[in-house]
Amino acid sequence: MQSNAFRLLFLGDMVGKDSLEAFRKYAIGWREELGLDMVIVNGENLANGSGITVKIANELWRSGVDVVTTGDHVWKQRDFIRRIDEFPFIIRPANYPPGAPGKGYIIWAATRGVRVAVLNLLGRVFMQPVDCPFRKADEVLSELEGKTDIVLVDFHAEATSEKIAMGYYLDGRVAAVLGTHTHVPTADAKLLPKGTAYITDVGMVGPQYSVLGRVVDNVVRKYVAGIPQRFPVAEPPIEFNGVVVDIDLESKRVCSIEQWKKLIYLD
Repeated sequence: MQSNAFRLLFLGDMVGKDSLEAFRKYAIGWREELGLDMVIVNGENLANGSGITVKIANELWRSGVDVVTTGDHVWKQRDFIRRIDEFPFIIRPANYPPGAPGKGYIIWAATRGVRVAVLNLLGRVFMQPVDCPFRKADEVLSELEGKTDIVLVDFHAEATSEKIAMGYYLDGRVAAVLGTHTHVPTADAKLLPKGTAYITDVGMVGPQYSVLGRVVDNVVRKYVAGIPQRFPVAEPPIEFNGVVVDIDLESKRVCSIEQWKKLIYLD
């Protein structure tokens, strides 16, 4: 780590209560160990694997999270839909149609005088219909001009091709494009030609022995028998997948992006 670098940790889709418990237990230590200025998590799978509740939102804030991004499951908990505006640190995809509650980006006044904007976008390939994420990115970047030093994008999308296209579309215009949603970390963390940090999917924070965080046997039965099953969240240990991004404080350019992983056994 460079001494003049702004350092952030971005954690992928956090699944279930045990993931939150593990994060609460270790987050402060990791912040000190890694020398973090900012912690961002995608929290859309925390409520039994689908959505966020008001209680979980409060627990995230108390645990030391700076910004929480979401995705296509953000509306799964009714109480949270009505109260999302009470939580200024939580954002939903900016390209939901007009009239959706909440906000799609946040400008966060971080430590050492750095203004960080976090933008959440939702993909359209193999996903529910939403407005164009590429045009919405242009619109938001125009709104942010002169108001922030660093822009980070959580692109919550299914298709790898759409994510890669977004990375190149925003290359040189934002500090990082970090993919979420598929829960499986990809091995392509890199700096794009114009300096934007990129990864197709950060991966999840969730049970290691699972199918995308869910109990293995239930998912296998669904595929073998073709009969609907309940998909409860699996048990620990909890696998943490994320990326650490370093940004030069003077130039505001990305120095590096590195994948970060931990395995936590809860007592």
